[in-house]
Amino acid sequence: MRLVLASGSASRRAMLEAAGVPFSATSPGVDEDAAKAGLRANGVAPRDFADALAELKALRVSQREPDALSLGSDSLMVLADGTILDKPTSRGEAADHLRAMSGGRHAIVSAAVIAEQGRLVWRHVDRAMLHVRPLSEAFLEQYLDAEWPTIAGCAGCFRIEGPGAQLFARIDGSQFTVLGMPLLPVLDYLRVRGVLTS
Repeated sequence: MRLVLASGSASRRAMLEAAGVPFSATSPGVDEDAAKAGLRANGVAPRDFADALAELKALRVSQREPDALSLGSDSLMVLADGTILDKPTSRGEAADHLRAMSGGRHAIVSAAVIAEQGRLVWRHVDRAMLHVRPLSEAFLEQYLDAEWPTIAGCAGCFRIEGPGAQLFARIDGSQFTVLGMPLLPVLDYLRVRGVLTS
């Protein structure tokens, strides 16, 4: 059984490659902004929000490639007050996001959904808690000088595998979830389906 990653995310590709998973990757071609607007309008909870976006991606690619397992994934940065942070559109917006995160305890919610022949066959949602240390304005300037615009595609404005590690005092949960996909449950299902040797 072939696996297709329904994502353009470099982080998700890197996770699967590092784990030795055979796969191809393709963009799901979904209008994420429109989907997010609809989910927000309906007051969907963060857990279900990430799950719905992952499902949309998996189903879209599964319709194009019905003979493969299609893996869709999505992750959200959720502030302590429940605000969902979108990817920043400017350096100034990234600075605002980081100020909102400074000194707080926030969540990353990551979902993975697998579809086959245009129907859902598996899903998993995980959460990690991020304890962000107090961030000075001097640090924010230095950090954004180094990381902008690389982090423009990152909810939460950080790459945990890079200088973004400096934002945190502690992380509770899986680093894979923080990177954007609950990898270990995905690997378990791929063993069940014979993509990986059990």
